[in-house]
Amino acid sequence: MSKATKKAAPAAHPEIKPGQSIELLKALHILTRDGALNQDSRRKLKQVYHLTQFIEPLIEQARAANNGGLYLVDHGAGKSYLGFILYDLYIKQNPQGAVVAGVETRQDLTDKSQTLAEHLGFAAGMQFINLPVAQATEHPDLPETVDIVTALHACNTATDDAIAFGLKKQARYMALVPCCQAEVASKLRETKSLMLGKTPLVELWRHPIHTREFGSQLTNVLRCLQLEAHGYRVTVTELVGWEHSMKNELIIAKKHQRGNRKAARQLHDMLDTLGLSLLKDRFFVPNFENTSESE
Repeated sequence: MSKATKKAAPAAHPEIKPGQSIELLKALHILTRDGALNQDSRRKLKQVYHLTQFIEPLIEQARAANNGGLYLVDHGAGKSYLGFILYDLYIKQNPQGAVVAGVETRQDLTDKSQTLAEHLGFAAGMQFINLPVAQATEHPDLPETVDIVTALHACNTATDDAIAFGLKKQARYMALVPCCQAEVASKLRETKSLMLGKTPLVELWRHPIHTREFGSQLTNVLRCLQLEAHGYRVTVTELVGWEHSMKNELIIAKKHQRGNRKAARQLHDMLDTLGLSLLKDRFFVPNFENTSESE
């Protein structure tokens, strides 16, 4: 039997979901040029589908609540890998009223994404904005409110900027996979000598390697508390096997109330206890004065 006979046609690959664009998978280098899956690309495809399965129900719920409308913003989009896969799998069959916008600082990547969207016939429902995440809140091409905010490995404070964007835009849902996190660890290092005589908890970050690891863990704990303070129900799970980073934590946040006073107090108490009060502006919470928000 010839090699050509042995090689499965793209449509015959059981790993590929029905309706998935083979042309897109080739452009994203998940499939080879001749439509084959090798061991590495098969693993990558499995990882992509693992991530999107968490976002699919958010898209369905948002569209059901909006009579089919949807506005999803992907921050730190890079090559808009995530946005293209989501649009191809869950939106292209019913694109009316749906927009997937990718925010990325590198102009060459947004240009290439725009070209690919036009080539695939996705241009009417996909938008690419060359802009730092922190500046996106005031950008005139983005609406006052959005449905879903995603951020896949947005480095350091870019994840916090994506959260701030989602809070400002009153996002119904957020799906975040944080990447490197240096800001909190740097503040822990700065205040370490001051905290040595104040709390035994300083032992959690006394050694440099622990400072880095504890700072990373603490950053995501603070992010979850901030989201809860703003009225989101938060679940945290592991994004198993994502090959591009060791940072596998997936944070899913769903808006369910106006705010949570208890979570806000816990966030501020934690920052005060750890000598990080200066970060209260970064991890801002609602103003609960004269309100009857949830305790």
